[in-house]
Amino acid sequence: MPKDTPLNSLGLPKAPSETRVVVAMSGGVDSSVVAAMLKEEGYDVVGVTLQLYDHGAALAKKGACCAGIDIHDARRVAEEMNFPHYVLDYENIFQEAVIEEFADSYLGGATPVPCIRCNERVKFKDLLQTAKDLDADCMATGHYIQRMAGPDGPELHSATDSSRDQSYFLFSTTPEQLDYLRFPLGHLPSKDATRELAAKYGLAVADKPDSQDICFVPDGNYAKIIEKLRPGAAEPGEIVHADGRVLGNHKGVIHYTIGQRRGLGIGGLEEPLYVVRLDTEARQVIVGPKEMLATRTIPVREINWLGDESFISQSEWHLKVKVRSTRPPREAIVRPLSETEAEVELLTPEEGVSPGQACVFYAPEGSRIFGGGWIWRGH
Repeated sequence: MPKDTPLNSLGLPKAPSETRVVVAMSGGVDSSVVAAMLKEEGYDVVGVTLQLYDHGAALAKKGACCAGIDIHDARRVAEEMNFPHYVLDYENIFQEAVIEEFADSYLGGATPVPCIRCNERVKFKDLLQTAKDLDADCMATGHYIQRMAGPDGPELHSATDSSRDQSYFLFSTTPEQLDYLRFPLGHLPSKDATRELAAKYGLAVADKPDSQDICFVPDGNYAKIIEKLRPGAAEPGEIVHADGRVLGNHKGVIHYTIGQRRGLGIGGLEEPLYVVRLDTEARQVIVGPKEMLATRTIPVREINWLGDESFISQSEWHLKVKVRSTRPPREAIVRPLSETEAEVELLTPEEGVSPGQACVFYAPEGSRIFGGGWIWRGH
């Protein structure tokens, strides 16, 4: 191949037919479109689907990813588009790397985000290594996020369609992984555009609903899963006001989350009360007025930094941060304590900041993502 060979659409100096791409296929419309698009462009596509759990009720459940029906759908797309497809049994890895930590974190009073750990520890680690073992030049996924070439290497940027942006769930993508990953849908203007492409390629999944829940909690009932994983976890205890008054009893700390107001079972009080803290050791749900939820300073650890300079090269970084996936980024000052720890000061206090959630860093202007870390204790 001559040195002046132009880059293909995946940014590699090869003809598409000589470029092998492993596509991580969940069985949904997004990853199916990626595989079909790359196959039509002439790439050497290999589809890989992960079996993450065998979950009885989840197998025919719409709205959960990586279940049995999804493996069938991914295989069907591969047959329609005529490229090889493999199913890898990652049940044990997923159980150890994601589900067990989810249970422990939840029992510790945190509000975990297992989808981030799955990307970090399973999809972008073990699956990415599998892609390299298959001699693939890169791995493509259906995530709504953008990888852009920068002066110092590839950069991570938010998706064009902010309503579909998945940057909050991908902040732990390392520079090395980013070098190998591709996200062909990140530039699309809307999900409708993806479905139009699915229809254009004649894919049977074109009208398939999006997954909504955590895949191993298909009905959204976290507490039921935790009780199954950790028998005895739903022990009763007291609901206590922040001023020390005992207001009632609860059926288990695992049924409550920080910021919760409804369903506390302590009516008849003049002021509306919210869950402000969960004390799992004392089996207490601590409640208080709304202003107690406001947090200005957040300790963050396990930081993955995606800036061009070292994280500790500055005493503070003026960035925007997102503390929940559903909230817009807010202005903040990030003060490094080490390469992987920082104190984040929110210029405007946020309510309901919870340990176990991610704190993701964004450029003050523009779409670039500078990484992020994990919120690790209450205020």
